[in-house]
Amino acid sequence: MQADIEATLEHPVSSQAEAERLRVINEVLEEIRPNLQRDGGDCQLVKVDGKKVMVRLTGACVMCKLSGMTIEGIQSRLVEELGEFVRIVPVMGGVPA
Repeated sequence: MQADIEATLEHPVSSQAEAERLRVINEVLEEIRPNLQRDGGDCQLVKVDGKKVMVRLTGACVMCKLSGMTIEGIQSRLVEELGEFVRIVPVMGGVPA
């Protein structure tokens, strides 16, 4: 019975922590998006799977030679804001993550 109570208590905390992580990830992407949009590109959050944050670069970002630097910059900001290592994984346009 005690284990059931502890599991029930841990679950909401875990959900709250994940919700907070997702909020921070979205905030960082929203902070970066205007700069990408100004150059004709964009970045969309596709999925968060543990330490992997999957994003889709669109518009001018797709063929840009600096897209690798964009991904690195997003990753750096996320690590800074989250206080933990995450890896940005770019996904292609029509490929489901």
